[in-house]
Amino acid sequence: LVFTEEDKYGLYSSLLFKYFLAEGIVCGHDLFVASAKEHPDNILKELPAPLLDDTHGKELGDEAAAVKSEDFQDSMKIAWRYQNLPKMEASPTTHTKFGHYYDVSKKMPPELCQSVKWHSFYLHEELPFEPKMKTWNMNSGYARLLQSIQRIISQEGFDGSDPQKKQRNVLRIGIQSLGSVLWGDDVCCSDAPEDPHSLTKFLYVLRGLLRKSLSACIITVPAHLMQNKAIMERVTNLSDIVVGLESFIGSERETNPLYKDYHGLVHVHQIPRLNSLICDVSDTKDLAFRLKRKLFTIE
Repeated sequence: LVFTEEDKYGLYSSLLFKYFLAEGIVCGHDLFVASAKEHPDNILKELPAPLLDDTHGKELGDEAAAVKSEDFQDSMKIAWRYQNLPKMEASPTTHTKFGHYYDVSKKMPPELCQSVKWHSFYLHEELPFEPKMKTWNMNSGYARLLQSIQRIISQEGFDGSDPQKKQRNVLRIGIQSLGSVLWGDDVCCSDAPEDPHSLTKFLYVLRGLLRKSLSACIITVPAHLMQNKAIMERVTNLSDIVVGLESFIGSERETNPLYKDYHGLVHVHQIPRLNSLICDVSDTKDLAFRLKRKLFTIE
C-alpha cells in the first residue's frame, strides 16, 4: 500500500499516480482506478507515453546530459558538506534499469491502454446506498469502493487463497484524493471531524484485501488539508510506503537560490517493513524533484 501525500495543488502527485498506472499497462497488469474527482476514463487517457525504443532513450539521454552539465556548473556553488556525498543518478543508465521511463510531453497510445483489462470506479456514477445507511459503520463512498475492489479481486482471480484457474497476474489499484470532501468525508474540513474513523477503517480493510491477493495499491490524499494529526498518524501506520510531495509553488522556497533548479521536495516518511519489526530508514533525507519538458526526475 503506497500512500502519497498530495502537493498543495495536486499537480505532481497526480503525475506520480499516472506513472504508477502507466507502469501497470506496460507490464500487462490489470488496473482498477477509483476517483471522486476526475472520471477514471479521463485519467487513463492522460497517461504518459512509455519510451520503449532506443531512439527515445537517446533523446532522454541528451536531456539528462543537459541536466548534468547544468549540475556541473552549479557544483562550484554547492555547500562543502555535500561535496563528497555520492550523487544520486537521475538519468536512466543501462546497467541499473528498473521499470520503464516515460515521456510526460506525450500521451500513451490508446491501443496500448486497450491491451490490458481495466476496471473503473467513479463515485458519482455508482448507485447510491439508502441515505443515512452505513455499511460496516463506515462512510458509504468508502464502503462501496471496498465492495467493488473485493468483487474484482474474487471474480477476476486475484484472490491468493483460491487456486487460480487463469494465468496469474497482478492487479494495480489507484485511488485518487481519498479523504477529500468529494468522498463525503469530513476529515479535511475540521480538526474535530464527525466521522474520524471511516478513513482508518477503510485502510484497515483494504490492507487486509491487499495482503490476501496479488495486488498493489497507490492512494493520494490531500494531507495538507487534514488538521487532525492523530488521523494522519493512524493512516501512516496502516500504510507500507508513505511519501509526501511538497511543491514550491506559492512558498518562499520558490525564490530560494538553493532550490532554483527544482520544483519541490520529496519526503520519504516510511519504507516497507514486511516480516520485520524494525522500520527501514532511507539513506538520503534530502530528495527533490523537477519536471523537465519530457522527464519527471527525483534526485
